[in-house]
Amino acid sequence: MTLAEPDRERVTETLDREPTRPEAALFENLWSEHCAYRSSRPLLGAFESEGEQVVVGPGDDAAVVSLDDDTYVAFGIESHNHPSYVDPYDGAATGVGGIVRDIISMGAYPIGLADSLYVGDFADEHPRYLLEGIVEGIGDYGNSIGVPTIAGSTRFHPGYEGNPLVNVACVGLVDEQRLVTAEASAPGNKLVLVGNATGRDGLGGASFASEDLGEDAETEDRPAVQVGDPYTEKLLIEANEVLIDEGLIESARDLGAAGLGGASSELVAKGDLGADIDLGNVHLRETGMNATEILLAESQERMVYEVRPEHVSRVEAIAERFDLGISVIGETTDTGRYVCHFDGETVVDVPAIFVADGAPMNDLPTIDPEQPEPDLPDIDLREAMETILASPNAASDEWVYRQYDHEVGARTAMRPGDDAGILAIREAETGLAITSGTEPTWTDTAPYEGAYATALENATNLAAKGASPLATVDCVNAGNPEKPDVYGEFAAIVDGLADGCSDLDVPVVGGNVSLYNDSNVGPIPPTPTLAMIGTTPDFDAPTLAVEGEGELVLLGEFTEQLGGAELLAQLGGADRFPELPENPSEVIETIIEAASLESTTAVHDVSDGGLAVTLAEMIHEDGGVDATVPSAAALFSEAPGRVVVETTDREGLTETVGDRMAVQSLGTTTTAGGLSVTVADEDETVDYDTAQITEFRSTLETLG
Repeated sequence: MTLAEPDRERVTETLDREPTRPEAALFENLWSEHCAYRSSRPLLGAFESEGEQVVVGPGDDAAVVSLDDDTYVAFGIESHNHPSYVDPYDGAATGVGGIVRDIISMGAYPIGLADSLYVGDFADEHPRYLLEGIVEGIGDYGNSIGVPTIAGSTRFHPGYEGNPLVNVACVGLVDEQRLVTAEASAPGNKLVLVGNATGRDGLGGASFASEDLGEDAETEDRPAVQVGDPYTEKLLIEANEVLIDEGLIESARDLGAAGLGGASSELVAKGDLGADIDLGNVHLRETGMNATEILLAESQERMVYEVRPEHVSRVEAIAERFDLGISVIGETTDTGRYVCHFDGETVVDVPAIFVADGAPMNDLPTIDPEQPEPDLPDIDLREAMETILASPNAASDEWVYRQYDHEVGARTAMRPGDDAGILAIREAETGLAITSGTEPTWTDTAPYEGAYATALENATNLAAKGASPLATVDCVNAGNPEKPDVYGEFAAIVDGLADGCSDLDVPVVGGNVSLYNDSNVGPIPPTPTLAMIGTTPDFDAPTLAVEGEGELVLLGEFTEQLGGAELLAQLGGADRFPELPENPSEVIETIIEAASLESTTAVHDVSDGGLAVTLAEMIHEDGGVDATVPSAAALFSEAPGRVVVETTDREGLTETVGDRMAVQSLGTTTTAGGLSVTVADEDETVDYDTAQITEFRSTLETLG
């Protein structure tokens, strides 16, 4: 990419001269869609971000919310989509590294990761190759830095064939005294670069992420992909802890998109200050680098700190102790200008706020999406059941999460594979639950309704574990916004998320937007990933596994609408998206109350694959299910906001929640294992033992 002509004209008019080459490159990257949100910012005001628990909202490296007066959670999400197509291993690994640095830049210590992965058709070789590399990259990086991956999702859809998505969320712990922001505090302080040496990797990464992927992207765009070093990241995490403990940091920002130029200019602009930087002071790992390369390289594992002059020597000593490179690259000023020198020349001299936040917004045309007309296939119960259980989207994703260390740190109270992961926050005597993902078949069918349902689904995942939703961050992914139909879908998923979270009273405290996820095979499905956190007074929670000695009930209504369901993705056909509940907040409160009863022994939400998959996931060798549903459509509908509950006191459950949600009989659980499902209107039953269910659901085990 080069600086677009209208942008060049705007820059030239403001500077009253032509920009230098480094200036033009800086504007190109910081005014890219990836950094400036030029097409999305006009829509993002729909999100409600305030609440008593919100300490730091959108606009910083990460959001911060309070668990109590003494314990805060830093929380963020990031996409690394284009890099993960070009180089799946390094693209995904550096996505982990980037979001972890966002957390530590707030003064927090990272304690948990969640990954949401989206790739093309599982039947094709290339998506499987991409997934294997992505999972390996996430696992190697997260495992090496000692941060457990405790939640996430993996979804397959033909629309991701030419452009996979890697959305990674992280949570960390901080308190009021340790909290740091990315807002420079005072002129005369030193700007200190700590971490890896700067090379040429990742050059132009921000602009690369703001254009469609070409057919030759895997070779031509390789220089735009960063290379990660998790062992240096671990040292940086621990060094950051010491720097924060000793009160040496005034403000901080990690070096991600647009490298040093992006981090340092945004840092001072947020504080309404300026900067005077000597690029020749930056510690390098390659010779002959010019000013533009030093300014914009996205080499990983680097942080820029604002440090008082009297603290610089101590910061240098700590960096040396952890074997990290360090450069004093300049200082903050009261001029409001962002100035960089190199080899005795001034190569950048621009208003800091103008370069960091002056990109003009786009006013793009939209075409509103429409839902499909119903066109339902004939359903053969046994064929449909076995097809869905073996579908990659409904099959077990144990192959993915068993490659991640999910117990390092000794906080994991509920491991991956359930509705949500739970971390023990002993400092606040609270369980912190986290869930992450969306269902692209939902939003592909009905962007607004599917995105609204994404909010409800993530809240339901938390509620099923007895956790009250606290806050959420979003990663909104879409194709080329210059296409009116794509921009219409994007606007619809933003509105759907905003309305869903508002109705649930869950503030959207931060997020990320990734557009231009378009390739020679077309745009991706609109993909509104949410990562949502919640709190529970206990570290323990009911799992999804039945104990085998209770009744099985559905909280919610049986529905036969199949829009967005995996059944139609596998068998063909179309339908309207299921109706959404009018009172989602009450639904979530009711599920939490049901999950918290002593008589509740298992809870599992109904989502991908409908009741068919929910019931199959609840069985094991010592716990089986004998269930009856009214129709085949009711068995496979994915209407959100419903859970299946195993209870030893059906009457008590009904007395407690029956005035707010329907309590529908499904059947009984047994200690013999296996799954038996009867469809009442067809008077047909299918029976499977546990080994058969395990075999059906082992589809991802065929990966390397």
